[in-house]
Amino acid sequence: MGKSVLAVDDSKTMRDMVSFTLRGAGYSVVEAENGVAALKVLQGGPKVDVIITDVNMPEMDGITLVKRIRGLPQYSGTPVLILTTESDQSKKDEGRNAGATGWIVKPFSPEKLLQIVAKVSP
Repeated sequence: MGKSVLAVDDSKTMRDMVSFTLRGAGYSVVEAENGVAALKVLQGGPKVDVIITDVNMPEMDGITLVKRIRGLPQYSGTPVLILTTESDQSKKDEGRNAGATGWIVKPFSPEKLLQIVAKVSP
């Protein structure tokens, strides 16, 4: 495959689960513990193909991160998936309005994650 994914979550366990699942399917994965760290990765590292972010994180939440990503010319069209325990429709609408491509509710099945990432990958 060769596609790269940025996994953003303040829970190391969740980052490990996402990374393990994606790496097992041939993706390369970069991790960040919050939105601030994610922006540093996006602005300083090689371009990623898909971004997966949690909503509730310290320093910068996922909705704010999505808005900031959409403001970066090189990432304005990059798929951004929100992976969170939040299932409230108003939160999903807020994510969509910020520019999120999709919404996955935790807990997730590895198969579902891989299916969605493959579907949105350029």
